[in-house]
Amino acid sequence: MKKNLILIGLMGTGKTTVGQALANLTNWHQVDCDQWLVNHYGMTIPFIFKEYGEEKFRQMETESLTTILQGDCQIVMTGGGAPLREDNRRIMVENGLVIALQATAETIIERVKMDQNRPLLEGNLVERVNTLVDERKGVYDFAQIQIQTDGKTIEEIVAELKGEINKRIDWI
Repeated sequence: MKKNLILIGLMGTGKTTVGQALANLTNWHQVDCDQWLVNHYGMTIPFIFKEYGEEKFRQMETESLTTILQGDCQIVMTGGGAPLREDNRRIMVENGLVIALQATAETIIERVKMDQNRPLLEGNLVERVNTLVDERKGVYDFAQIQIQTDGKTIEEIVAELKGEINKRIDWI
């Protein structure tokens, strides 16, 4: 198995913050899949959604994930919807240790309320987040590690993650 730690979860669960902390801990390269996709295709995610639709974005996301996970010793933060596709779930499990970050709808709303770069949250934020939480129930269950991030400091989350990771692998 390649030495990649792959963070999944709904937007606002802490993937970027936890990914940065894990990259600092491991000295591994950090890759944000959404940012990689934007840089690679030269289009913002809202633009892709508006001009080409969600299905095209998901196809681009799969292509990006496939390319990114050819690497090794990476902390990879996926977009919240990446695990929706079975191909993506398979690619992740085959190329690293998958970690699902979880948070309540209330925590997610608090964390993303000022972010204007999330096309799936257009409209009533509370309604959209609650809908996404309901729609994505069970989507992240394939991950080998599940961590709740509500009410925890980044240090507490990383310490918990380190313990869970070390139970499974001896990379870090």
